[in-house]
Amino acid sequence: MDRVTLIFWGVIGVLFSASLFFGLNAESQRRAIRHIGGDLENGDVVRLERVIDGDTVTVLKDKSPPATVRILGIKSFDAKVEKDAAAVFGREAVDELSRLMANRPVRVMLNTPPKDSRGRFLATLYVNDRDLGLELVKQGLVLVYSVYPFPSMSIYLQEQELARAKRKGLWADREVKSRAINLITSWQEQQR
Repeated sequence: MDRVTLIFWGVIGVLFSASLFFGLNAESQRRAIRHIGGDLENGDVVRLERVIDGDTVTVLKDKSPPATVRILGIKSFDAKVEKDAAAVFGREAVDELSRLMANRPVRVMLNTPPKDSRGRFLATLYVNDRDLGLELVKQGLVLVYSVYPFPSMSIYLQEQELARAKRKGLWADREVKSRAINLITSWQEQQR
């Protein structure tokens, strides 16, 4: 073989080896992330550890490590983005979740499947008999995330329309309302 052919196959070998190495490393990290945190069962009673954002919390069960829960059926605007009109509603959703869950027992009703691709539990959370996701929708602080159907989606959508009609929360802000409608439209297109 001539020198150019050797260099070509050498480069191919290095690229193949690097791809294999990084691919296996990424897969092991993905698996590790899926197993991080505590374990939850349907009907468990937990307590709030912290609110991550308007649709995600970490909870504690007995002496288990914290478990991350993505609240089923809602999507919050990012609370941390500077100079974004919608961030106000993300922060309000965080504050409201903190208020509703603070020092109270929270019941977890897991979805099927119980985890998302990031390893977070997908669940509806209840304080007493109040569905926390639905409470945030009623106040106009979050949107109904309709890409993946869930059992009480029709109730959530009905309450979202009532909040919109009453101009509650984000529905009272023209710019944020426009962004919300665009998001809802794109989610509806993803369902087709």
